[in-house]
Amino acid sequence: MGTNEDFPSTIKKALVTGGGGFVGKAIVKRLLELGIETRVIGRHRYPEVEAAGAECFVGDISQPQAICEAIKGVDIVFHVAALAGIWGPWKNYFVTNVIGTERVIESCRAAKVAMLVYTSTPSVVFNGKDIEGGDERLDYAEKSLCHYATSKIIAEKMVLGANSSYLRTCAIRPHLIWGPGDPHLLPRLLASGKKKQLKKVGNGANLVDISYIDNVAHAHILAAKNLAGQATAGGKAYFISQGTPVNLWAWINELFAKMAVPQVQSTLSETFAYVLGGAFELLYGVSRIKNEPRMTRFLAEQLAKSHYFSITNAQNDLGYVPIVSTEEGLSRTVQWLKTQ
Repeated sequence: MGTNEDFPSTIKKALVTGGGGFVGKAIVKRLLELGIETRVIGRHRYPEVEAAGAECFVGDISQPQAICEAIKGVDIVFHVAALAGIWGPWKNYFVTNVIGTERVIESCRAAKVAMLVYTSTPSVVFNGKDIEGGDERLDYAEKSLCHYATSKIIAEKMVLGANSSYLRTCAIRPHLIWGPGDPHLLPRLLASGKKKQLKKVGNGANLVDISYIDNVAHAHILAAKNLAGQATAGGKAYFISQGTPVNLWAWINELFAKMAVPQVQSTLSETFAYVLGGAFELLYGVSRIKNEPRMTRFLAEQLAKSHYFSITNAQNDLGYVPIVSTEEGLSRTVQWLKTQ
């Protein structure tokens, strides 16, 4: 296990909620490399995380007693756990993402934890319109078309509102996270591509931010260092990405070409995709189908619109610069995908 003389001596022990997930594991790995004693809490035991040297606690973060034991004696909490996705009952998102976050904040205060870094999402500001180089001055979306975004808005507001001299907090907003170990985004894209189920939505010219997994973990560590030091990040949120957006469909087709998957060529108009998404939502809702629809109104807008953000504030306050380029990240990811 390595050490890093630049890492604050005030951080010796960390807790990562959702430490068995894609982002959580990446943060755990980095903490262990820095010589930080690390615990995770999640709904299951995670043999891979335990084998790496972290201690696992099993529990539901929406239950106060579940966090009490895990949080004892830690200096910082990385709150990564969340219910993601674009479909499902509001109650599920509310309990995990809102109540769970509330319990984490309460537990930090009760255990006198000094720092809390929250994993948020740019979806909190997505209002169905193009966002081209927007920064953290963007308002929260007034009406989200998916429960995930709505619940994350409430949770992020709570975390940032909890910032004080006793509990310093900040939020990291990584966009479209990908890389080796990705259990969601790329495997689903490739599966749909192999079945020729993907269609370009809109004119295909939209630019989006993407975030390689190692860069996301790096940003969380930088946030921790800031909170332990000058704390200029206290009470603030930060967009995180590769720094340069990609054309969504060109990037997907580049990945597909490297994986010998047919290119996405057929198209749908944004209006048709939006109407189709609404129809699917109605059908799935009435029929109480639990599986995620192939299209929703939120997904239609996400696939058709540009949404990329300035990382200037993260650069200035946190010293964030992507440590893995998009090209290198894609090369590493393709190598991993070919072993799966």
